[in-house]
Amino acid sequence: MTDAIVATSAADSTARTAPKVVPRHVAIIMDGNGRWAKRRFLPRIEGHRNGAKSVRAVVEECRRLGVRHLTLFAFSTENWRRPQDEVGGLMSLFVQHLESELELLLKNDIRLRAMGDTARLPPAVRDMLRRNEERTAGLQGMDLILAVSYGGRDELVQAARKIAAAARDGELDPLAITEESFGRYLYLPDVPDPDLLIRTSDETRISNFLLWQLAYAEIVVSPVLWPDFSRDEFHRCLNVFAGRSRRFGLTQEQVEGE
Repeated sequence: MTDAIVATSAADSTARTAPKVVPRHVAIIMDGNGRWAKRRFLPRIEGHRNGAKSVRAVVEECRRLGVRHLTLFAFSTENWRRPQDEVGGLMSLFVQHLESELELLLKNDIRLRAMGDTARLPPAVRDMLRRNEERTAGLQGMDLILAVSYGGRDELVQAARKIAAAARDGELDPLAITEESFGRYLYLPDVPDPDLLIRTSDETRISNFLLWQLAYAEIVVSPVLWPDFSRDEFHRCLNVFAGRSRRFGLTQEQVEGE
């Protein structure tokens, strides 16, 4: 990443009014990199390269506001079917940014975690992910979770296989399986479900992302293409979330205690 985003002044950052409600866990589908590049007659990889600036801005803003978990949909299981030159370029970008952003994570007390079928990643990406996860393992200010080579259905299939194996080996009574116990077999069982899902570029699909965990998340769609997603647009999404009433199946009267 370039240092351009670092040039945002402290005054600009602190001048923003914190939203009334800060979600504990924000998940983002970062969409629109390819369209951003196409509109500028640039190769698609340039959209991904510029999208990395938005990643840094959102990570810094989440840390400043006190968001505890930020999950970014970085690369899906379906993305492996994209042209090989684009996939190769993305993998190279991953390595570059994982290396360049480690200092940011350490400085801001941010733990890096990965979820997905990481065995499919090139060795250089796997090694860099593993190194950064190990270097930041003790940090407690915020979790930055990268969903890489991730698919929601694949995660559920992997969980089902683990449960079936435990039942086969007599370690688990199938009749004792509950929603809570099922959740323990997912990739990161200690991470609470997202409160807010943001999807950029005006798309309204969840695209096989966190199918189990998004059951009660509030969804906010942004019309902005990801490389243009700013701190101000992030705040707009947070304010939309703050204005929602989360009832979890209850009536509004029950939520308000009337």
